[in-house]
Amino acid sequence: MVAITLPDGSVREFDGSVTGQQLAESIGPGLAKAAVLVNVNGEEWDLTRPITTDTEVSIITRDAPEALELLRHDCAHVLAQAVQELFPGTQITFGPSTENGFYYDFHREEPFSTDDFDAIEKKMKEIVDRDDAIVREVWDRDDAVAYFKEQGESFKAEWVGELPEGEDLTIYRQGDNWLDLCRGPHLPSTGKLGKAFKLMKLAGAYWRGDASNPQLQRIYGTCWRTEKELKAYLTQLEEAEKRDHRKLGREMDLFHMQEEAMGSIFWHPKGWALYRSVEAYMRKRLDAAGYHEVKTPQLVDRKLWEASGHWDKFRESMFIAEVDEIDEREQDRKMLALKPMNCPCHVQIFKQGITSYRDLPYRMAEFGSCHRYEPHGALHGLMRVRGFTQDDAHIFCTEDQIVSETEIFCDLLKSVYKDFGFEEIMVKFSDRPEKRAGTDETWDKAEKALIEATEAAGLPYTLNPGEGAFYGPKLEFVLRDAIGRDWQCGTLQVDFVLPERLDAHFVAEDGDKHRPVMLHRAILGSFERFLGILIEQFAGKFPLWMSPTQVTVATITDAAQDYAVEVADLLKKAGLRVETDLRNEKINYKVREHSMKKVPLIFVVGGREAEERTVAIRRLGGKAQEILSLDEALKKVAEEAKMPS
Repeated sequence: MVAITLPDGSVREFDGSVTGQQLAESIGPGLAKAAVLVNVNGEEWDLTRPITTDTEVSIITRDAPEALELLRHDCAHVLAQAVQELFPGTQITFGPSTENGFYYDFHREEPFSTDDFDAIEKKMKEIVDRDDAIVREVWDRDDAVAYFKEQGESFKAEWVGELPEGEDLTIYRQGDNWLDLCRGPHLPSTGKLGKAFKLMKLAGAYWRGDASNPQLQRIYGTCWRTEKELKAYLTQLEEAEKRDHRKLGREMDLFHMQEEAMGSIFWHPKGWALYRSVEAYMRKRLDAAGYHEVKTPQLVDRKLWEASGHWDKFRESMFIAEVDEIDEREQDRKMLALKPMNCPCHVQIFKQGITSYRDLPYRMAEFGSCHRYEPHGALHGLMRVRGFTQDDAHIFCTEDQIVSETEIFCDLLKSVYKDFGFEEIMVKFSDRPEKRAGTDETWDKAEKALIEATEAAGLPYTLNPGEGAFYGPKLEFVLRDAIGRDWQCGTLQVDFVLPERLDAHFVAEDGDKHRPVMLHRAILGSFERFLGILIEQFAGKFPLWMSPTQVTVATITDAAQDYAVEVADLLKKAGLRVETDLRNEKINYKVREHSMKKVPLIFVVGGREAEERTVAIRRLGGKAQEILSLDEALKKVAEEAKMPS
């Protein structure tokens, strides 16, 4: 007798072993049709795998989040089967699911081409139509090695041969003649996969990620539960391509990058105007929130990084500068590092003089210029750089102030994101990582305090196990943009460790010295990455207050040139960023050109406007124009261009 406890607490008993499929059928035909997996005592199993002991079981249906990863993994296997049926002699290696799909790595003498994708997709759909059974088998290691060698699958044989001797492993067979080494779980048959998949791109890879090993060919694909989901994703990709910040950066003359400064940004005047408008906004918000802005050195002796713990944990990502000066105490060449973060330097400012409990909380902010080594292949426009500026701040407070300071910060963060057009915010709670500083007792205290503060701030959150900073747990704030993509930007971290390591203290009410708690926090993250997100969020059509060029004054005739210059000067005096277009071109040509550059307002002036001291205002994306007196236009536009407060 096997007793199965379901999530609602009910128990179903079976005379002998029972599969997940049989369990679902015993509950109802609708559930049996929708089921794709079972969760057996916390572990995902195939529907066809027998359950032989009393246990807790939940049935996972196709519309559950867990099902998407399963479908994508199965799609990788169907891809591999299709490739081997079409191209005999191709060796398979591995093919995992990814965030939006899957890939599979193959070894083949001839290169694949994207021209092969239609034939491969057609074969994949044939395999789905065949509804081949997917069967889990347990093999002896040596038998598996012998089988893969016999089949000419040298990569699989090598991998299996390095597993512990005598270890059983699982093989999944699709149909009669195709199989692959895999932990599983998988669908009961290929027909359950559906056809909401598409092959996307080709890339190179190396066996086991080592450049000294044979090169492989990687085929990427995407897979979804329904055709509707697939279509929505492909539409999102098309929209993302139009919004690509690198493309818009070139078209709008915002910035460029080049090999001589890999991973750093050359900001052009328009791009720097955008940068400065965002920086000015953040400075205004921080001033109003009681932050003290500071500036700390970029080159700092390794001794500080050793004391803080960053040298051991972060050394491989730091740019190092050796100087000829010899440290007499250690008889060693002096070694400096470009700071990868601002935290230890802020502690040094806090330590100057004696701080009283009456001074806490003390909110210290810096637009800190930082550098981190990122591998060449990881660099990506503004999104992943080596030189960047953080909107970094640290709040030094007592333990009793953690909750209130977290609430205040979360309110500020939500308000800032709203001003930038982000309404959807998700929060992840990241607890202790495997490699960390501080005792378990300290981590218990920090995690408890941050959870309490998050709940007090009224923020729902999901757990992100093991992803905290090495000195403390953290919240990660994830934004959803205009086309449905998620971006992790802001953070809040509770740190009891760094003040201890760097000997920071304040004088408490009892007259004794106590350690402050250090709240590490950022809202934008890095300016560069956040600006990249903003460019894509708005597709370059920025709100008036942050637009690089807010108004272009364009003439209809040469007779209006003096008036156009006067209008531009008055707009500049009102604090706006203005350009003039006095060229001898047709006005429709000028309007179209400046619209392509995403200028939000065009003031059109001709002989009549000069005589009547009016302007014709054309707005980006609008067809109508508004005729206003010059004074009225100046007042209206200056009001519209005000920075959010």
